[in-house]
Amino acid sequence: MRFFKYLLFFVIPFALLACSSSESIKGEIIIFHAGSLSMPMKAAVDSFAKVNPDVRVYLEAAGSVECARKISDLGKPCDLFFSADYKVIEKLLIDGFATWSIPFAGNEMSIVYHDKSRYADEINSSNWFEILQRDDVAYGRSDPNSDPCGYRTVMTLRLADMYYAKDGMSEMILAKDNKYMRPKEVDLLSMLESGVLDYIFIYKSVAIQHGLKSLTLPVEINLSSPYYKSNYEKVSVEVLGKTPKSTVTMVGEPMVYGLTMPKNSKNPDLAIEFAKFFLSQNGGLAILKQMGQTPLVPSLTASFDSVPEPLKVFALK
Repeated sequence: MRFFKYLLFFVIPFALLACSSSESIKGEIIIFHAGSLSMPMKAAVDSFAKVNPDVRVYLEAAGSVECARKISDLGKPCDLFFSADYKVIEKLLIDGFATWSIPFAGNEMSIVYHDKSRYADEINSSNWFEILQRDDVAYGRSDPNSDPCGYRTVMTLRLADMYYAKDGMSEMILAKDNKYMRPKEVDLLSMLESGVLDYIFIYKSVAIQHGLKSLTLPVEINLSSPYYKSNYEKVSVEVLGKTPKSTVTMVGEPMVYGLTMPKNSKNPDLAIEFAKFFLSQNGGLAILKQMGQTPLVPSLTASFDSVPEPLKVFALK
């Protein structure tokens, strides 16, 4: 029900933008996006369709790393890619498969649970790591090689080692419950809601969108604040790289989502029109804000010179 509430909230106001369109646009685009953007993207597409009824937008959700590999390894057609980590675009796609990226939103790591989770009435920011290690507690996380939330979970746990002065704690937690690891973080939601899992590491925005309880982690470890950038950089995670036998190092930093248009886009003009809508303060950014994320437009991007002219207003050099 919460999802439909958001749709009603946004679709009706944005439909009023239709009167400002000088001409109708037609065609179709394919969008790959992070699983954590599933609800905001659906709401954005519905709003965009009210203004542009002759446009068909096809959404495909997966872990951001997996999305990037669909473009680079499989050559799947894609007109826009919205990643939960702009670094996935920079490390896996820029040069060979894309030429630019635009940062657009922030988020933060949290631990999500429900009323029937074991020890739900006890867990807090001082004991969560002890509760997750208990034998009768099951927790889930996403795969670091497929999903930024997966490697950010590892980063958060390693930062927790230092923050709580618990040497080796992260490795003990990471060695537990690996049978529950899934390709993307939203795959864990049904397991949580059915009672298979007691807790999951996931973005705070997803908890808000699904009306779930979440434990707010200390800012020193939740990867949310630019103020703690130097602290986050103390940890890193190796994930699979551009080829099956290569790896790339993902260094801890404040959480920033990014978007790009792959070189193989079959409808770049229409893709730019949707990107303009999504990046506008009264369009997609308003949806993101309502659904628990922090808009970061405009932000600095190293690839500013390659950003299409109509989108440069949403970036900084």
